Amino acid sequence: MTGRFPIEDVTPSVSCGRYPAKAVVGEIVPVSAVSYREGHHALGVNVVLRNPDGESQPFNRLQPGAPGLDRWHGAIRADRQGRWTFTVEAFDDPYRTWRDAVVKKIGAGQGLEDLANDLAEGAEVIDLASKIVPHDLEERVRSAAASLRDEGQSLFARVSPALDLEEVLWHNPVRHQVTTTRSYAIWVDRKKALFSAWYEFFPRSEGAEVGPDATPVKHGTFATAAERIPAVAAMGFDVLYLPPIHPIGKINRKGRNNTLVARPVDVGSPWAIGSDEGGHDAINPELGTLEDFRQFIRTAEENGLEVALDLALQAAPDHPWVTEHPQFFTTRADGSIAYAENPPKKYQDIYPLNWDNDYRGLRDEVLRVVRHWVDQGVKIFRVDNPHTKALNFWQWLIAKIKETDPDVLFLAEAFTRPAMMNGLGKIGFTQSYTYFTWRTTAHEMREYCEQLIASVDWMRPNFWPNTPDILHESLQHGGPPMFKIRAVLASMLSPSWGMYAGYELFEHVARPGAEEYIDNEKFELRPRDWAGAERAGRSLAPYLTRLNRIRAQNPALHWLRNLRFHEIDNGELLCFSKRDEETGNTILVIVSFDSNNVQWGNTMLDMPALGMDWHERFTVVDQISGATYDWGQHNAVRIDPHVEPAHIFVLHRN
Repeated sequence: MTGRFPIEDVTPSVSCGRYPAKAVVGEIVPVSAVSYREGHHALGVNVVLRNPDGESQPFNRLQPGAPGLDRWHGAIRADRQGRWTFTVEAFDDPYRTWRDAVVKKIGAGQGLEDLANDLAEGAEVIDLASKIVPHDLEERVRSAAASLRDEGQSLFARVSPALDLEEVLWHNPVRHQVTTTRSYAIWVDRKKALFSAWYEFFPRSEGAEVGPDATPVKHGTFATAAERIPAVAAMGFDVLYLPPIHPIGKINRKGRNNTLVARPVDVGSPWAIGSDEGGHDAINPELGTLEDFRQFIRTAEENGLEVALDLALQAAPDHPWVTEHPQFFTTRADGSIAYAENPPKKYQDIYPLNWDNDYRGLRDEVLRVVRHWVDQGVKIFRVDNPHTKALNFWQWLIAKIKETDPDVLFLAEAFTRPAMMNGLGKIGFTQSYTYFTWRTTAHEMREYCEQLIASVDWMRPNFWPNTPDILHESLQHGGPPMFKIRAVLASMLSPSWGMYAGYELFEHVARPGAEEYIDNEKFELRPRDWAGAERAGRSLAPYLTRLNRIRAQNPALHWLRNLRFHEIDNGELLCFSKRDEETGNTILVIVSFDSNNVQWGNTMLDMPALGMDWHERFTVVDQISGATYDWGQHNAVRIDPHVEPAHIFVLHRN
């Protein structure tokens, strides 16, 4: 801080300004600071936003908050990608000091003789203001100064024009003793960094054929997988995420259901990357060629989808790196290379990387690989287990990629300790997987989402009800209503959400004693009869389509900062809203966590959070059923999970 007045506790500031805060293009980002001064003179506070070229944006003044706390509030909004900065400034505001004093003195009964000096001093301040206001306001300001000096008029006539300048001189203040903070950074991404709907499938399963015991008969390819793209797009998803598409290791290949010994026909795990057919920069030849992959990307783009590629930094025993760069790995006492272990689990088909042997060589090789895929048209990467790699590497890699390609996004697949997950967000990851899957009560979900709101400046959540690795017991035993419940929660609470293929078919059978699917697609081909399921009415696809359409049509659902929870007197129900201040669009959701029983509840809505006064009435229109109700602060709600487990209301003022 340089200057006359204290400025403290500036937000957004991530780890005291060590890292940039996060925003997307068009997002309204709250700014606040504590600032105060001695005595009774008026203080003004403003924020100055500078674009990536260093150009200052229009003056943006902060409003005082609750009396006595000296915290000032405002907002900034960036209109393009890149690294923006802002500073907060505090200043002596002579006009407001003068105006407040004159109003008090007139209220106390003082007349012209008592206010002679005040009128003269006010005219001098307004003379200064006339030099800084917009051209179309100059004459009005000069006239107000002249009125203050006109001794032939009454006190009211002399001071009224000057007092009426309050709004004009709020936005165009005379500033003395300006104090400026240090510069704070904000990295601004494209909007998909915050608002997106992901769908994951294995290309090798689309168009595949299998025989008894899942014996592969025909392997899916990029060409056959592309036939599934229109259906994914029709459900409203805009990111299509592919597990690793590289050659799969042949040494120590795992068999069906993660068995240690694979049959000659078994396809192996895509995360066991690398063989004599190539490494991280190669395509599994059973999927096709590099040109086939480019065509797959083009088909996705034509259907409104972006392809996200898995970035899994590990190697199969026959990966080219093992012979060409053995220093990338850990050598054990007997001379063998250490495979991955998470006792008692052993992953003999995967060698983890060692970031301490040849850090510079390894990071440069990974940078080359990532740039290779960016050159093919991939602008989104889902990063496998980033918490098991060096954080300084990720900070360096993401920054290097964004130097040349600022629109590239990175999703952290890190189900780990909160400090690590937050740390990955701070150093540059665009989005993060979360603990959403394991928050299975209304209280747990509310508490967790409130934590995420508090972390929004550095960690953006992406909610997934399932993944190839995770089939929570709530889906194993909750029946079709639970699949709807988890989809509503994921898609309505978080601006970004995703699901793994098979969710729409209610796949729910787990491997005994595990929280993952039996006959797991990670280790075998798993073709699905999509069309047959829809014809038989056994598909959730129409419901998912509706959820994604609601998201697309309602800008309130595009943000996280606006999530607010409301009280309801039933612990099985969760009530929350989102409101877009710019458009007034307001969504109110009430969802049951009970997939078996009818639940009743009475709401106690926070009306100002809905943009209304406490006494107002409004109309709610259910976006699932189409039903319309007249509501106020207190409302009775009935939810039958076998009919609809949630209400998704759009609000309209009466």
